[in-house]
Amino acid sequence: MGTHLPNKTSSSHGGVRGAGFNPRSPQFEGRFGRIFRSLPPATWSEEALRKLAGDGQEENRMSAEPEKNAQNLPIAPREDVDEQGKPRESRLHDDEENSGIDAGYTYFGQFIDHDITFDSASSLQQRNDVNALVDFRTPALDLDSVYGSGPDDQPYMYTANGRKFQLGRDLLEGLKGKAITKDLPRHSWTDDNGEHHRALIGDKRNDENVIVSQLHGVFLQFHNRLADEHSNWNFAEIQRQVRWHYQYVVLHDFLPRITSSDVYKDILPHLNNNDSIFEHPPRLHFYKPRNDAFMPIEFAVAAYRFGHSMVRPIYRLNTKLTGGNNPDTTHPNELARGIDGRQFIFAGLKERGLNGFDKFPQEWGIDWNLFFDLTGDKDSRKNKNRTQPAYKIDPSLVNPLAFLPEFSQINKQPPLDDISKLQPQPQAGQFNNLAFRNLLRAMSMGLPSGQDVARAMGYQPLSDEQLKVGKATNADEFDKLPILDSIHTDFIGKAPLWYYILAEAAHDWRKKGGKTETPVSLGKVGSRIVLETFVGLLLHDSHSFLRQAPRWTPEIGKKQKFDIPDLIKYALKL
Repeated sequence: MGTHLPNKTSSSHGGVRGAGFNPRSPQFEGRFGRIFRSLPPATWSEEALRKLAGDGQEENRMSAEPEKNAQNLPIAPREDVDEQGKPRESRLHDDEENSGIDAGYTYFGQFIDHDITFDSASSLQQRNDVNALVDFRTPALDLDSVYGSGPDDQPYMYTANGRKFQLGRDLLEGLKGKAITKDLPRHSWTDDNGEHHRALIGDKRNDENVIVSQLHGVFLQFHNRLADEHSNWNFAEIQRQVRWHYQYVVLHDFLPRITSSDVYKDILPHLNNNDSIFEHPPRLHFYKPRNDAFMPIEFAVAAYRFGHSMVRPIYRLNTKLTGGNNPDTTHPNELARGIDGRQFIFAGLKERGLNGFDKFPQEWGIDWNLFFDLTGDKDSRKNKNRTQPAYKIDPSLVNPLAFLPEFSQINKQPPLDDISKLQPQPQAGQFNNLAFRNLLRAMSMGLPSGQDVARAMGYQPLSDEQLKVGKATNADEFDKLPILDSIHTDFIGKAPLWYYILAEAAHDWRKKGGKTETPVSLGKVGSRIVLETFVGLLLHDSHSFLRQAPRWTPEIGKKQKFDIPDLIKYALKL
């Protein structure tokens, strides 16, 4: 069954102040809605959700236990040698790593999320009326998180003539190293609580960790280079080109990596036939807006949160860093424990985590070849020069995500002499455990169970015995994991949709052999929600490349095979 294509000449987009800026939505906001409007909401006790989420200390819960040694110090697999002390022969250092997805796609996915969704009003602890919630991002892949409301309304983000973005300080490749990228522009001030350096960007969330912050900076530099190389283009044309390259990468690079290839090909038959979407329209069975595009709550609160399971606990930003308790020096013991020169994604000890919303050490410039395969030779790079893989998509989140800094008391002092300094206490009245927050939010939104969604799609749902909780490392260990309903009887026959989508991915990985090196992507249910939402948003945006020029391909990089590494290389002149 084909999808009806909105009229090619119709437009529901109005204007705002600024002749060269098109915000793409008359109110600069969108609405949330439901794909499966008739399915009943699933409910569980708070106790059941807490048990499934775990506390970051117990094994085989969604919040993984910390990696530590007998002295209660954090550890990680060493980059130079394996467990037997032999030089690394594989680029996979950890059995939780996903051979099929590079670590940078985790944060590109986060960047995309900040472009299309922002809910500032819903509550974790009470039932929410989804129809009344406002998505303060346009439901379109239009980079309003980057452009804000444009140079006329937010001139502090732009250069004097409003044609380019302002950029921040140089970021270096290690202490006293060469400048390799730019920080975001920041407003600095001092008050009774110390110094502050807040990014001046279209969406504050793109500064919530060091990695997504620098990725946002890549897009600013991509825009600026297009502006420099096309002096005849006005702001609106530069913006359109940036958006189209971004949309192309989402459709042709990001989505094929994270979703089932069978579902991808089924939804986008024109790619199989190398035809236009008008000859072979996308097949959207469930995402069918009655009028304007909307943001499905099943996507925003469940399916698209799969990326949380891809987060690594620790990252190398560049190969010149050696830092331990001090960003520039390390104790030999940290080399033996595998954490030298690397930073934890979040930490109660500010100096050791990639916590955001402030200035970070200048030497933390990111070498993007460690996050994406820019040079096309990642299989030959096996030590600290490797392209770090994302973690597997499974029902397990790394330990730092049980202690989100935004909701925690970040008051620990160096040195890092106990793992508890990476695990801050929550702020008063806050939940700082991401898994629990996700589970509670989904229930407050009245989402159906994963099994009900699978049935509504015409799929046979996974049985209770097939729903595992924990890490997808290898087949033997996976088969020993507890099943969901053993954690609490509330889960018999009804799994939270977000958990179900992660468990489905892990189940499919096990069916393929369950080897450490077996790649993991979303299963059928997760893939269809994610793909139908993205494709639907592009089809209902009359300014997208898929509507205005379906056969358009970039003229830079690998052209028809243009991907996020091409975008980064162009932006940074690599």
